[in-house]
Amino acid sequence: MTQKKWQAPLDKIDADINILVVDDEQIMRQIIGNILKFLGLTKVSYASDGGAAWLRLQMKPAIDLILLDWNMPKMNGPELLGMIRKSEDFKNIPVLMITAEGTREHILKAMEIGATNYVVKPFTPIVIEKKIRRILKEKEESL
Repeated sequence: MTQKKWQAPLDKIDADINILVVDDEQIMRQIIGNILKFLGLTKVSYASDGGAAWLRLQMKPAIDLILLDWNMPKMNGPELLGMIRKSEDFKNIPVLMITAEGTREHILKAMEIGATNYVVKPFTPIVIEKKIRRILKEKEESL
């Protein structure tokens, strides 16, 4: 059985969105950043923990999508997500949790707190692409 190589989609994703990638592991931020670049998404900011991400959210340009890890020092993903959902300024930003925490309990907790969608590490670029496309489509349909 030959494994199918992932290729860039024919239709690039809207490159006018600002994305915040929050993960304490630099290599994971780079991997996710490379996938986003491959998809045509080049307006990407990075934070290594929830506290740094919260500070970045206060700055311009405004963030349109957050890709968020669960386990991080200082402020973890669920804590940041809770703050985002309680904030009038940020509560409508879609948040894609990308984490090694794949138990049913973790997924349910993330959705209860307000995650828009969830990806378990390790993941493939296709999974990230599909989740981002789904999130953006749902956001567009809700406008």
